[in-house]
Amino acid sequence: MKRVLVTGGAGFLGSHLCDRFILEGCQVIAMDNLITGNIKNIEHLFSHPNFEFHHHDVSKFVHVPGELDYILHFASPASPIDYLKMPIQTLKVGSLGTHNLLGLAKSKNARMLIASTSEVYGDPLVHPQNEEYWGNVNPIGPRGVYDEAKRFQEAITMAYHNFHGLQTRIVRIFNTYGPRMRLDDGRALPAFMSQALRKEDITVFGDGSQTRSFCYVSDLVEGIYRLLLSDYHLPVNIGNPNEISLLDFAKEIQLLAGSDSKIVFEPLPQDDPKQRKPDITKAETILGWKPTVDRKEGLKITFDYFKQQLGIH
Repeated sequence: MKRVLVTGGAGFLGSHLCDRFILEGCQVIAMDNLITGNIKNIEHLFSHPNFEFHHHDVSKFVHVPGELDYILHFASPASPIDYLKMPIQTLKVGSLGTHNLLGLAKSKNARMLIASTSEVYGDPLVHPQNEEYWGNVNPIGPRGVYDEAKRFQEAITMAYHNFHGLQTRIVRIFNTYGPRMRLDDGRALPAFMSQALRKEDITVFGDGSQTRSFCYVSDLVEGIYRLLLSDYHLPVNIGNPNEISLLDFAKEIQLLAGSDSKIVFEPLPQDDPKQRKPDITKAETILGWKPTVDRKEGLKITFDYFKQQLGIH
C-alpha cells in the first residue's frame, strides 16, 4: 500500500487529492496549519482507517514517522486576498516549506510533486502560455510574494532533482474551480457566485476584457495524478484552454443564478494578468490528459455547492 503525504491537505485542492488517493487504496497523511484550509473539507475522511491528519506548519521542521512513497506539496495561500494579507507566510511556505519537504523526500526516498502555478508566467507576453515561456513577473509588486515563492519553489525542486537525483514532478496549475472553494476566496468565480446569490452587484475589475481559463477540480486532480505517476520531471501545465473574458464570465454566472444583480466595474489591481490560457500540448502528449468537464456542467455543480454553503434553497 502506497503511503502519501499531502501538504495543504485541508485546502480546496489538497482535500480533493486526499479523496483521490484514498480511492486509489493509498494510506494518506494530510498536513495543514489551517490558516487558509478548512478541517470541514476532510472531516468525512476522519473515520477512514487509511487516513490521518497532522496539524502542522511545513515552514517548520517536518517529521513523518515510517515510510513515504509520495509527497504532494500543496500548502500555500493561493488567492490574492490571502497572500496579500499573509505575504511572509506565503514566501516561507514556498521556500522554507519546500526545502523541508524536499529534505524529507530525500530521507524517505519518496517522489515529490510540487504545486506550482500559472502565476509563474506573470502578466504574460506570450499567448497561450507554454512551459518554455520564462514569464513576465514583477518581483517587488504586491503579487510578487506568491509569484516569486512559486518560482523559487520550482528552482529548488529542480536543484534537488539535478544535484541529489531526487524524483520530482512540477505541475503548473491554471485557474481551477469546484466544491470546497471558499466563498470569501476573493478570486473571480467565488466572488461572482456569492455576489449573485446574495443579490449584490457583481464586481468586475478593469473593463472585464482580461481573460481566464477555468478547469473543473476533478479534471485537475486527474492530470496531477497522471503527472505524479509519469516519468516526466519538467514542469507541465494543467488547466482548461477554454478561454473567456471576465465580463462574459460574470454574465454567464448572472444567467446561471437567474440573478438581477448589476455588473459594476472597479479599478484593475496592480499587475493583474491580462490573459491566461494554458498550452496543454505537453499534458496531452506525455500524460494523455485533457479536460473533460464542460464549464456549464462544472459551474452548475459549484453553484449548487455555494447555495448550500449560504443556506439558500
